[in-house]
Amino acid sequence: MNTLDKLTILADAAKFDASCASSGSNRKAKPGALGNAAASGICHSWSADGRCISLLKILLSNDCRLDCVYCMSRRSNHCARATFTPDEVADLTINFYRRNYIEGLFLSSAVYASPEQTMSDMVDVCHQLRTKYAFNGYIHLKVIPGAPQELVAKAGMLADRLSVNIELPSAASLKELAPQKSRQGILTPMRQIGEAASNYGAERKKSRRTPKFCPAGQSTQMIIGASAESDLHILTLSQSLYTKMQLRRVYYSAYIAVNSAPNLPMPSTAPPLVREHRLYQADWLIRFYQFQAEEILQATAPNLDERLDPKAAWALRHFDLFPLDINRASYEELLRVPGLGLTSARRIIATRRVAAIREEDLKKLGLVMKRARYFLSINGKKLVAAIPSHQDLLTAMCRLEKPAISHLSPQYRQLRLF
Repeated sequence: MNTLDKLTILADAAKFDASCASSGSNRKAKPGALGNAAASGICHSWSADGRCISLLKILLSNDCRLDCVYCMSRRSNHCARATFTPDEVADLTINFYRRNYIEGLFLSSAVYASPEQTMSDMVDVCHQLRTKYAFNGYIHLKVIPGAPQELVAKAGMLADRLSVNIELPSAASLKELAPQKSRQGILTPMRQIGEAASNYGAERKKSRRTPKFCPAGQSTQMIIGASAESDLHILTLSQSLYTKMQLRRVYYSAYIAVNSAPNLPMPSTAPPLVREHRLYQADWLIRFYQFQAEEILQATAPNLDERLDPKAAWALRHFDLFPLDINRASYEELLRVPGLGLTSARRIIATRRVAAIREEDLKKLGLVMKRARYFLSINGKKLVAAIPSHQDLLTAMCRLEKPAISHLSPQYRQLRLF
């Protein structure tokens, strides 16, 4: 099988991995080196025929020895199989870069021999790129659960970002759908990466000569809809990963029914794209808006309302706290107002130091007034003549949401690289 045939198979097999991150690194250009990874991240570009031309996103192999029920590359599936050599991937990456097709590499793999051998070959790709080709561009490398610690440590010195896919939100689901994997096997390298990144970061504060370890941080992916966990369970797990494992991102991937099995959704079931969208919104509230998972959802209502965004849903449940006086509310309180973002909240605080805010100032501050007007007042004066009833306000907020989720087609479409 020639390299192009392998590329066709392994680029297509990589499409189910959503955590194709391309930002967060500040690896600068060096004299005599090829490429750089800017702190602002790699901008994704799209060609006229729909190709993504930023990262070369491929698997090293899809010839998996595991039999995870949800996976297209599972051992028992009858599909075209291929395996690159490390030399082939390194050569492809450099040639694609020189032709201006890509700016970096996203490399994952099925476990085709053993976790140790698979991880060793992936690290070899990175080593060749950094040393043989002096490639200074962005590399995102997947870590294989069960790989030796020394290989994970070496990967962190070569790649910009590492990720260990947790895949399923609970140990019970992992046992049912991926019995050859273990929760501990996934969390162990995740913890190692987090601790090493913290240690190297602390040393760099003392000496700038300390090498960078995984400078763009680590991420993970969870499959949504393949198992029965609630949104509360998923968000609680994500919150724990952010705090305990120092993760940069958790990616949520709506399950695409590629296999038939009694313990999986029917193949005709559409991917839960709206649910995935709401989880990303809730995740954003946890990461940037100082929300806790148990505030967004409760045991009595453990799933997100797909009709409206999680912040609006929280505000409607706590409508007795509103309207907030925009001239008196704290920064933390402003972050809870629908229609206010981080930037607009900071602008409000900065403006109040100079002069009181008037109604005509609101649009200049970046507020989305069609949302925020129900939840704010100015010096005791409400921004709407009469506050609608709870049901009418819920209806109005849901109506505002419809354009935001109309692009989430129930029909899955994957853009191909070639």
